[in-house]
Amino acid sequence: MLRRLTCSLAAAALVPAGLAVSVPSTASGAPEGPGAATTSAASPAAVGKPARYRATIEWTKHGIPHITADDFGSLGFGSGYAAAGASLCTLADTLVTGRGERSLWFGPKGRYNDQVTLDASNLQVDTVVGDLRNRRVVEKLLRDKVAGPGKQARAMVRGYTAGLNTYLREEGRTGVTDPACKGAGYLKPDVTPLDLWYGVYLANLLASTGVFIPEIADAAPPTLTDPGLPELPLRAADVDKDALLKGFGRDPDAPFGSNATAAGGRVTSTGKGMLLGNPHFPWKGRYKFTQQHQTIPGRYDVAGASLIGSPAINIGWNKDVAWSHTVSTAYRFTPYEYRLLGPTSYLTESGPKQLQRHEVRVKVRRGGKVRTVTEDVWRTAQGYVVDDPAQLMPWSPLSVWAIRDANAEHLRTLDTFLDMGKARDVRDLLRRQDRGGGMPWVNTTAADRKGDVLYADHSVVPHVTNAMEQRCLTVVGRVIDTVAGLPGLDGTRAESDCAWGADADAQRPGILGPRNLPSVVRRDWVMNANDSYWLPHPASRLEGFPSIIGCERCERTMRTRVVADYVARRLAKGRKETPASFRGHQHENRVMAAEVMRADGALDRVCSLTGETDACAALRTWDGRSDRDSRGVHLFEAFVERLPALPLDLVDTVWTVPFSAADPLNTPRGLNWANPGVVQAMADAIAAVREAGVPFDARWGSLQVAGDRGAPAIGLGGGDGDELGNANVLSSRNVTKGGRYKPITYGSSHIQAISYRRGGGLDARTILTYGQSEDPASPWSSDQTRLFAQEKWVRFPWTDAQVRRDLVRRKVVTGR
Repeated sequence: MLRRLTCSLAAAALVPAGLAVSVPSTASGAPEGPGAATTSAASPAAVGKPARYRATIEWTKHGIPHITADDFGSLGFGSGYAAAGASLCTLADTLVTGRGERSLWFGPKGRYNDQVTLDASNLQVDTVVGDLRNRRVVEKLLRDKVAGPGKQARAMVRGYTAGLNTYLREEGRTGVTDPACKGAGYLKPDVTPLDLWYGVYLANLLASTGVFIPEIADAAPPTLTDPGLPELPLRAADVDKDALLKGFGRDPDAPFGSNATAAGGRVTSTGKGMLLGNPHFPWKGRYKFTQQHQTIPGRYDVAGASLIGSPAINIGWNKDVAWSHTVSTAYRFTPYEYRLLGPTSYLTESGPKQLQRHEVRVKVRRGGKVRTVTEDVWRTAQGYVVDDPAQLMPWSPLSVWAIRDANAEHLRTLDTFLDMGKARDVRDLLRRQDRGGGMPWVNTTAADRKGDVLYADHSVVPHVTNAMEQRCLTVVGRVIDTVAGLPGLDGTRAESDCAWGADADAQRPGILGPRNLPSVVRRDWVMNANDSYWLPHPASRLEGFPSIIGCERCERTMRTRVVADYVARRLAKGRKETPASFRGHQHENRVMAAEVMRADGALDRVCSLTGETDACAALRTWDGRSDRDSRGVHLFEAFVERLPALPLDLVDTVWTVPFSAADPLNTPRGLNWANPGVVQAMADAIAAVREAGVPFDARWGSLQVAGDRGAPAIGLGGGDGDELGNANVLSSRNVTKGGRYKPITYGSSHIQAISYRRGGGLDARTILTYGQSEDPASPWSSDQTRLFAQEKWVRFPWTDAQVRRDLVRRKVVTGR
């Protein structure tokens, strides 16, 4: 990136330390002239002091920042400064959470819902975070030479917080216009690197400790009035599987997921790799993405998107390899059951031990006054005690449960992502991922310039082999394992033969090493849509791995089936994937469940048996897609939502042909129109749509609209995923509908289609569905939402010439 290096050096030579250079913008947001620049006042903290950090930020259309610096600290500085400008309120909220100060600023009874797995009161969150702070968990990991971060990650975090503080000093509370935090007392330029590290650490716990925050914060010994009895039944056949999975952070009705497909040189028109990645994430809150392009000339050049609060790019590409992530089915924790000798005394092989009780003092704000309350948490040597009768894990007079969390034992996530950004091909990407040892809860799908493609679940997984699992399951632990695939282990032996093992090739003890984790490299294609690792390609059946990672020879979702059909269908027609055809899969908006159910006229027959003529006419003429102009989508969605749920020990009578592991992408099939329950589901769906006052032939884009904070009600294509088989997933979660049928707050987020070209170069198309800026007043707030609705892409500027072409503003930022 010669131009950026020249620009940076020129700015450094001409501008005194602490001053900022910017390209002034016209009312339309475009620069007044190519290369035009003025000098603005220095931030107060920088006056008279040499700058420790210096970065050039070039914002292109849609508010995308391209950050150039000479070292990782300055790169982090520019990243933090740019993130603050786009997402200050969410970033500040994340830091308040990591400080354990939610009750202080938002009241103890207010709820914190991260829109993914954590749903707890502010006081419950502060109690657990306060204990982490009191025990100096992150500080200890920062000193750990194996489980702690490396020099570049530390430098990025120091720079990122300095960039955030510089932005806050420049703007002050009065300069923040976003109504979500305008004038908030916590907007102070006093953020420390430790605050951000706690934010990163809490994100690691998303799929583990974070699921159990209320059950940890409220855990208490049994009493006469609350004896801690488990919720019955205790037979695996009688347990509500969906309810149990929901309690473990895997709600079948609100899946946390993504799609990713990689096409290799054997099936592409270019002979090079192509990647289509579409993570399904919340459109509001902690786990939103922000786009950025990071460059250290001659050393590091990566673009893509980061979760708010992450200095490193999480999903993206460089000149040689592109990658995306999908949420893995592996568990990150194991529950241990301990036999009790008294309310707080438990048995181990070395004799009785006392549960550790930790008091936590939390500042709370009530009625404008601040006071301190004392809460507590309990722990064993393995981890937090959970009191969770609904999950068959109560604190009873006989036993108590605690969880050991593999993602609570490291701070390697940023190192992993940073190192992946330096990869030369997909095999090198995986080697760097394994060396980092910090891929927290996701699979990786990647494509490279050489034409190879990769699928891997090399995430952080407890070292629990199938042999150890069977040796160590307790009676109730076996029920949990049978129903939810999570082994409940014997805590009495948690420090001997039921302790997590170690692999010689793992980055650290306690987690599975690369040889015990599934992956495959191919030359044609691979995919994942949040089903287990078992079937990344019909010819690649990955088997023989520990069951804690996921299931093998098990049924695929309708979403997996449609994503797996992307490339396969085109190849079946004798055509290779071109960059245009490959990215076009994103907006096909096929509804796989409808395609399967319509076979042999079964869906129409089910509808006709209800006697509802008008509704059936709408369903019959529906185009079978979830485009904005499609009519009848809502009726089909309502039908699938109401299909009968059947006990585990019965054959699924929704289908005439059950699932077969020998034909996993074409079974089950054959909608069972003769099943009265199926017909009743259709009748109930029709009644629900009628009661909602919505015409049966309503246009889908008039019903499904953007519903994130401040967004206009823009009509959108796509729809619900796993059961319906929409790959372009959009869902309405945790939202007041406000008169809208389906306001979208979750789903397709940072979508990227990367194609490597013959003779060099790459084609990068992206869309950030909810826009780069959170401030509703910003021109970059909903511009990409409109493009997404129109099924258009952003040509992400990658080369110097492309950045010049789309340049809106340039600024050299400096600080300490």
